[in-house]
Amino acid sequence: MSLLVNIEDLLSGAIVEGSRMEFKQGWNPTPIMRTVCAFANDFENEGSGYIIVGVEEKDGKPIRPVLGFDPNLFETVQRDMINYCNQIQPTYFPVLSLEEIDGKHVLAIWVSAGTNRPYKVPDDVLSRTKTYHYRIRQYSSTIVPSQEQEIELIQLTAKIPFDDRVNQQAKISDLSFALMREHLEKTRSKLFDESARMSVEELAQQMNLSQGANEHLFPKNVGLLMFSSAPQKYFKGAKIDLVEFPEGVDGKNFNEITFEGTIQQQLIDVLSYFKSNIIKEKITKFSDREQSDRVYNYPYEAIEEALSNAVYHRNYELQDPIEVRILPDAIEIISYSGADPSLKQRDFTRGIVRARRYRNRRIGEFLKELRLTEGRATGIPTITRALRENGSPKPKFDTDEPDRRYFIIEIPIHPVFTVDSDIPEEAITPQSIKILEYCKVSKSRAEILDYIGITNQTKNFNTNVLPLLEQDLIEYTIKDSPKDRNQKYITTEKGNVLLSSLEKGN
Repeated sequence: MSLLVNIEDLLSGAIVEGSRMEFKQGWNPTPIMRTVCAFANDFENEGSGYIIVGVEEKDGKPIRPVLGFDPNLFETVQRDMINYCNQIQPTYFPVLSLEEIDGKHVLAIWVSAGTNRPYKVPDDVLSRTKTYHYRIRQYSSTIVPSQEQEIELIQLTAKIPFDDRVNQQAKISDLSFALMREHLEKTRSKLFDESARMSVEELAQQMNLSQGANEHLFPKNVGLLMFSSAPQKYFKGAKIDLVEFPEGVDGKNFNEITFEGTIQQQLIDVLSYFKSNIIKEKITKFSDREQSDRVYNYPYEAIEEALSNAVYHRNYELQDPIEVRILPDAIEIISYSGADPSLKQRDFTRGIVRARRYRNRRIGEFLKELRLTEGRATGIPTITRALRENGSPKPKFDTDEPDRRYFIIEIPIHPVFTVDSDIPEEAITPQSIKILEYCKVSKSRAEILDYIGITNQTKNFNTNVLPLLEQDLIEYTIKDSPKDRNQKYITTEKGNVLLSSLEKGN
């Protein structure tokens, strides 16, 4: 069987984090089976793990070109794996695939998160005397869990993530053969060509979207959410409601659109709507330089990450849809039933956010394969960085502590789109804002020019400071004597209003 992803994409690290990858120069069953056990236990609900045999690594990255794996050994390894996998308690079988890259073959072992965890494996599968231990992943290493970790692992037995659970209210025929193949085509998987000769039942099993004996085979929730023509038949809240409030939430006028279909298509459609109807650009040209300043009311990267985060991490057991509110001065993205309890409000305030355990491990895998979301723990920093680089105020995060009923990401509009019309766009530049901040306490001409890193010349003063005087954003401290040798400059009330709008959301 082939992987669901392209081997080149897999080795690039673009769709699978390093903690879920392990590279081996050659076939060595003892350490490989320990890692198979660890990936199957999926201690942090990260999703599938991959072991690639025939690849050297340095600092966790594969060395290219690859060493390669002798394809003549593939059938022998397959036979041996049956014995080794039967030694895992309970029995667990990963997927083996012979893949081609750099003109050579490598052996790829796909270890999806097991549904019968916790798993134990012998310390040495080749030894006659077997000593069993649980194995888990800690960062990029396979370890024997501590006593506390072992207790937690055992407690996870009854906590299979909702998206990876079997849905006995649906049938395999409810999965769309065309949608499954469309995903494989987009990810450039070898399985796409192979699937043309399969039935929907066979393809669902190959993609780990079903579970059970042949006579009692049922789809998993992730399959219905992402590969059925009408997911809302099974999950009423699996949709996105977008509402525009041009006059604010208290206004009488609003426009509402509901996005349905597969959850990945909902995400694509909402993002397309934002590109076409919501995101706007302003270009400021300058007389003293060729390069113009470009800013957006909302940077697309921040919107994309916030919406992907909501689709990835929301609770699909609830009937509440994701809500997107477009207000005059901000966008709010609301998902239910809130952030994971391991995440605290102070974590978002500090910008250091790492979920202890993920809610939807399979949804995350598929979204990453489609490049609709990034790796673990990158969402909040990405949103914050995108806003900072656009010159926008900081985002707000509301975890609704202690109730945890919802989670809100608020993305504020760039101030240039809300400030008074009598302040020209030329005045709202990083340089001018820097001067206004500096002159909250009165400063001399020389101090200002030195602060912004240019020489104290009349031309530089006229270019950088005089326009702020003309627009009443700064003023003389000695108003009756503009040429007084002790003259200094201070930010006006109007300038402070501008700064206040910039700081909104901080």
